[in-house]
Amino acid sequence: MKPSKIRVLHIITRFDKGGSAENTYLTLIGLSRAGYDLVLVTGPSDDSQSGEREREAVRTNLERAERAGIRIVRIRGLVRNMKLGGDLSAFLELLRVVRVEKPRIVHTHTSKAGILGRWAAWLCRVPVIVHTPHGHVFWGYFGPLETKLYVTLEKITARITDRIIALTGQERDDHLRFRVAPPEKFVTIHSGVDLSRFDAALYDRSKIRIELDIPPGDLVVGTAGRLTPVKGHVHLIAAAAKILAVHPDTTFVLLGDGELKGRLIEQAEALGLAGKVRFPGWRPDVAAVMSAFDVFALPSLNEGMGRVLVEAMALSRPVVASRTGGITDLVEDGRNGLLVPPGDAGALADAILRLLGDAALRAAMGGEGRRRAEIYSTERMVEKIEELYAMSTGAGRG
Repeated sequence: MKPSKIRVLHIITRFDKGGSAENTYLTLIGLSRAGYDLVLVTGPSDDSQSGEREREAVRTNLERAERAGIRIVRIRGLVRNMKLGGDLSAFLELLRVVRVEKPRIVHTHTSKAGILGRWAAWLCRVPVIVHTPHGHVFWGYFGPLETKLYVTLEKITARITDRIIALTGQERDDHLRFRVAPPEKFVTIHSGVDLSRFDAALYDRSKIRIELDIPPGDLVVGTAGRLTPVKGHVHLIAAAAKILAVHPDTTFVLLGDGELKGRLIEQAEALGLAGKVRFPGWRPDVAAVMSAFDVFALPSLNEGMGRVLVEAMALSRPVVASRTGGITDLVEDGRNGLLVPPGDAGALADAILRLLGDAALRAAMGGEGRRRAEIYSTERMVEKIEELYAMSTGAGRG
């Protein structure tokens, strides 16, 4: 069966500039070039609290997708948080869309859309059901009761799922540890990054530093991602206070927007760090901004993969990251970065200080990171997804 004859319906809640949505967007663009008949079903992105620049970038992505021949279906009630009435409405609308579109494959993304979308696909007798969790919600996101509910729902829904795509081996192992599904249902496909954009030689590092009002002699510790509790920014700011006591010529940049921004600014001010911590918000030129960093930090409490680490590695930046989730598949402690326990501001500060005090170590780890980043290209990700689709539909046989 040719790809042009295979209709694939992708379902995701919020389509923003976060890692799961970017992964989905790049997958769709790649599959469209291969000739698949593609439909994207998505909800609103209001709950991501994104700024106008990010919303404009999302609109641009959707327009590009439509120009590539991908049809967009929007469902107002398909949101990330649990809302009983809204969830029922979204599920009924998903049922209608799946019945009308009659896809050969339904590919869902993230936990909420994965549960609703897979059951809608199963009830409509879709031949192949694929799910990409983009991490998991087993810890770090919700309280104990809601987490237990999600784990139970994931276990039940896995029974009607043909294949589950884990972004890393560690993410697969976490699912196996919680007995979500048997090993044979899992396939590991790394999240792809457009490496052509993440080349430090393309950007004027000094121009960005001036724009961010970074003192000429300072080293820069930066991070990028949604300002939300699971990303652990509070621990980075706590670490900043310890770092500045030893290495005062340091500036911290927290790139991104989110519901925690106000509290993080207050935390920095309370610690007397207001002049040393920058909050530039979300920016479309994330690669250019990250090129101005000397050390990239990712203090997440939970990560499916941490594709922003690949972006930092591609820019030849050494990384300090939490030893959690799929991060351990990307960062080899002592080779291309340093790993610390999640939520440990002291250990985070010590690791960052080690890099700030050793330019040769920063260069060596950055170079190793650049070499490792090559295996995480968008092209490789799409090729593996095509192989999975072909195997699942029988298109690759005979």
